[in-house]
Amino acid sequence: MAKKWYPVVDILSCMECGTCVNFCSHGVYDKKKAPSPIVINPDGCVDRCHGCGNKCPVGAITYVGDDTGWKPPVLRDKGGMPDVTPSCGCGCGSK
Repeated sequence: MAKKWYPVVDILSCMECGTCVNFCSHGVYDKKKAPSPIVINPDGCVDRCHGCGNKCPVGAITYVGDDTGWKPPVLRDKGGMPDVTPSCGCGCGSK
């Protein structure tokens, strides 16, 4: 797990759909507060995993420590980039 890598939710963009909370199996989000995405265990996030960010329908998730050039799929689509979503790499099955 990561010490300097975890999701940050832009609460102004977030529509509180619960997609990220329900997707993450690493205990990063407080499931009791669902659908609100409250990060309670940032150390549980897997280094370089973009799983919840790839699932967010409004692109409200970024990551502390992200130097990969990753952008949310919603923003890639708006920029005319192809929607090629890489595997997050943590073994959770995200695409």
